[in-house]
Amino acid sequence: MLRGNALVGQSGGPTSVINASLAGVVEMAAKSKAIGRVFGMRFGIEGVLNNVLLDLSTEPPETWKGLRATPSSALGSSRLKLKEEHFGPVLKCLKKYDIRYLFMIGGNDTMDTIHRVVEYARSQGYEMHGVGVSKTVDNDLFGTDHTPGYPSAARFVALSVLQAGLLARDMQRVDQFTIFQTVGRSAGWLPAAAALAKSNPADAPHILLLPERPFQRDQFLAAVSQAHKKFGFVSIVCGEGITNADGTPVSASQTRDKFNNVEFGAMGGTSAAMQLHRLISDEFGWRGEFQVTESLQMCAADRGVQLDINEAYGCGKQAVKLAEKGTSGVMVTITRESKPGEPYKSGFGTMPLSEVANHERPMPDNFISKDGLFVSKAFLDYARPLVGDLPKYTNLSLVRAKP
Repeated sequence: MLRGNALVGQSGGPTSVINASLAGVVEMAAKSKAIGRVFGMRFGIEGVLNNVLLDLSTEPPETWKGLRATPSSALGSSRLKLKEEHFGPVLKCLKKYDIRYLFMIGGNDTMDTIHRVVEYARSQGYEMHGVGVSKTVDNDLFGTDHTPGYPSAARFVALSVLQAGLLARDMQRVDQFTIFQTVGRSAGWLPAAAALAKSNPADAPHILLLPERPFQRDQFLAAVSQAHKKFGFVSIVCGEGITNADGTPVSASQTRDKFNNVEFGAMGGTSAAMQLHRLISDEFGWRGEFQVTESLQMCAADRGVQLDINEAYGCGKQAVKLAEKGTSGVMVTITRESKPGEPYKSGFGTMPLSEVANHERPMPDNFISKDGLFVSKAFLDYARPLVGDLPKYTNLSLVRAKP
């Protein structure tokens, strides 16, 4: 059994449950006979490069209990992309603290970071085990049924669209349309979750724009016109990363982060929602509004799903169990062990880090309606057990009075 200390970090955008995974890692590592002290990266891999590690072994037990229900990233996050010149200093820090177990909680780029660090250490004759814990509200990680963080973010979207839809319905004489934008570069899992808010055809949302399907101006405007004629208002939900047929982003954003990912604008009129707002206003002369909640979807603990918290915590514990047994180079995944219509049941699996880092997970075709502007029953069956029951609001019967 490899003996030494453990290092854990959080990277990329936060979620409502990423700290539950952190608690799972630390609490399980504290029980391990192979692991001595447990350290934390301050601001992700930047903490390793800057030699700023936190001694998590000194934290009282109540801290980890409280963090299970605390949103955002308690250790601090980073989006630094490792370059070749970074690996030497990283390994020097790992050796200094006798780090033999490396755990990182994050998405594709984070899994790539773990993979590269562990491979470099081994190439230099330094043995260590590295295991990733999945995390992203986008739900686009390869090899897992869903990611910790997605159920809570999906519930945030569904509740937001449900409640904003009531407002839009009742304010239709003022605003004829609303556009709600979710995060997510290339996968439509979050905008799709808005469909859970719908109980009958008149309810919001009426149109979903998913990154998996190219935006078609004429088709979209025709759908907007049809929905307005039917319901008196139009509720639209779009993913921030929707693109035109030629691959250019609807958002008109051209900036990129350090991982060469497009950063979709939410300010200065460049967001997808703002562009759609202008398109509808110019075409129909209507007044409307756009709603861009950005990071609120990532850290709204008041809408957190207990299932999500439990699974995130379990993933953290599972990562340590795997590493103790000598498993390395994998990400912990969530497996669904129940069929549609059965009580939800899940377990844990693994996926090689190299595969997670090099693949994305868009929504499958059978989850998307034939016209590309909504989701199918198959998606609703997939998502409902994760999000849980939504509130049922009361409507007036609207019977017109007679004199």
